[in-house]
Amino acid sequence: MNKAHREIKKAYSRINLMIELVDARCPASSENPLISQLRGRKPSLIVLNKADLADPNITRQWVKHFNKMENVQAIALDKGQTGKIKGLLKKGRGMLPKDRSKERAIHVMIMGIPNVGKSTLINILAGRNIAKTGNVPAVTRRQQQIRLSHDMVLVDTPGFLWHKLSPKECGYNLAISGAVKDAVVDQVEIAVFALEYFARHYPSALKNRYGLTEIPNEPMDILTAIGKRRGCMLKGGEIDIQKAAEITIREYRAGKLGPISLEKPRI
Repeated sequence: MNKAHREIKKAYSRINLMIELVDARCPASSENPLISQLRGRKPSLIVLNKADLADPNITRQWVKHFNKMENVQAIALDKGQTGKIKGLLKKGRGMLPKDRSKERAIHVMIMGIPNVGKSTLINILAGRNIAKTGNVPAVTRRQQQIRLSHDMVLVDTPGFLWHKLSPKECGYNLAISGAVKDAVVDQVEIAVFALEYFARHYPSALKNRYGLTEIPNEPMDILTAIGKRRGCMLKGGEIDIQKAAEITIREYRAGKLGPISLEKPRI
C-alpha cells in the first residue's frame, strides 16, 4: 500500500486526467481519500463500476452527488456496457483545458481499490487483454503504462486500501463487496452485518431468495434460517453457520439477491 501510494505521487505531476473506479454498491466506502487528496483540481472521471449489482435509484443519487464536485464527472457502468466504457476516453478529452499543448501525449491515471474491476475496464479501453483480471483483490501488483492511441497513455496503478478503514461500516462494506481478502475477515461476522442491513433495507430480497415467510429480528437467526433452507447441516442436526455465511456473502456478490446498495450519499 505504501509503495503504491509513493508510485502514484511520483507519477502524478505528468497526469492530465484521472479516472477513479469506485464500487457502485458502496461508493463512499470504496472511494479512496488518498486519491481525493491527490486529485486536487485535475479533471477527473469517477466511474461507479458494477452498477448492475447496485440499487439503480441509489446509484442515480450517487452520480448526482459526485457531479456536484468541481472538475468531476461521474458515470455508472457495468462490464457489459462495452460501448459506454470505450466512450470514457472521449468524455475525458472533453474535460481537458482548451489551451493544453497538443504536442504532449495525454497521460491518464486510472485508480481504484482492489477488486473494483479496474483491469477489466483497462482491457476494454485498450482493445486487448493487457491487464490481468481476477475475482480476487490485488491482481495488479505494479504500475504500468499502456499506449491507447498515438496521443494517449494510460497509467495503471496497483489497487490499494488506505491506512484506516473507518468508520467501521466502511470496513464491513469493503469486506462484503469483496475488496478485502476473505482470508483476513470473519465470514460469519461479515454475513451477520450484511443480513442486519438487508433486513432493514431489502427484506423482500431475503424472502425471495431464501424462501422466508418472515424475517427473524436477530441477524444470527436470519443466518440460521438460511442455513436450514440451504441444508447446511453438521452432525447431530446442528446448523453449519460458517457455510451459511459463505453462501450468503457469495450470493450477494454475484447479485443473486437482486440489485442492492450498501450506502446512500449524505445530503
